[in-house]
Amino acid sequence: MDNEELYFTVALTMIPDIGPVLSKNLLAYVGSAKEVFRTPKGKLEKVPGIGSIVAKQVLAFRDFDRVEKQLRFAEEQGVKIIRFHEPSYPQRLKRNNDAPLLLYFQGKANLNMPRMISIVGTRKCSDDGRLFTEKFVADLQGLSCAVVSGLAYGIDIFAHKAAVKQNICTIGVVAHGHDKLYPSAHRSTAKEMMFNGGILSEYPILTRPDRENFPSRNRIVAGMCDATIVIETPFKGGAMITAYLAHSYNRDVFAVPGKVGDPKKEGVHFLIKKNKAALLESAEDLMEYMGWDQTAAPLQQQLVFELSTAEETLMELFGKKNKWHIDALGQHPKISSSDLSLNLLELELKGLIRNLPGKMYQKIEG
Repeated sequence: MDNEELYFTVALTMIPDIGPVLSKNLLAYVGSAKEVFRTPKGKLEKVPGIGSIVAKQVLAFRDFDRVEKQLRFAEEQGVKIIRFHEPSYPQRLKRNNDAPLLLYFQGKANLNMPRMISIVGTRKCSDDGRLFTEKFVADLQGLSCAVVSGLAYGIDIFAHKAAVKQNICTIGVVAHGHDKLYPSAHRSTAKEMMFNGGILSEYPILTRPDRENFPSRNRIVAGMCDATIVIETPFKGGAMITAYLAHSYNRDVFAVPGKVGDPKKEGVHFLIKKNKAALLESAEDLMEYMGWDQTAAPLQQQLVFELSTAEETLMELFGKKNKWHIDALGQHPKISSSDLSLNLLELELKGLIRNLPGKMYQKIEG
């Protein structure tokens, strides 16, 4: 049953124009990925954000050969397919409404390390930017901190290489499937990263590293971390997108200042000037600002979810009884039946309840 649901979840992510938000809406209203492909068009059209055109695309999907190829590839190459409700899914990323429905990961890293930072910057970085990156990463030793970046030229690859050299966990988030590596020049570094880190993607095989995939990739870099550090960047670029995304997710953003008038520092200075980032000069600054010491705090103490009033009401009910049928919850006087499915999905995304067969929901203890 679980393998069947995984099969249809992978298929759901391959439907054109069905992103993370719409796919979760479909799951919330229909109940399972398998049922999405069995539901009549008229019912699909009633799902928020779907409409007639997208409903038609769902029912027209026939690329199941690609689904089977993806599952075979994952099994043969040791690529883990991680769905959003599983404990190994990045819990920080799960807080964001646009978190992917599933992720493909190859490597040994814990995607929920006690401390996680992203280091980003321009592809055409200076020698000073490279040297700062290498020293900064080296100074993270002993912090149980993972370094996340995008495996791109410049600051990204220097951060990954420095982490590998210092035996620090490092994770590269890519904008394509695991059947290729872009840029190919970084293949040897990617192989080294597998021993204490890994490569992460939301994209299935046969996905090219097209331009539009990179901003989407950047939201994962920002969303799965406690903080984002911008080393060097011009006013426009991928690092600026990552910084703005991290800020929008209420993550801490830091920027390393430099010489006034340096084009590679324009974006950095802008972030500081507009209070989008705090000024950072060393790893000690990061530790002081974040309240980190040499003793890593358990992840569960760091991740605190805010619940809406409706979600709090539901959790009170689950506190009284561990398992509920959705119809029974919908009849409760304090529950809005119209928003019930979405509220239950939010609780599931936050790891507080699980969806069982037969439209049953159970509280996750612990």
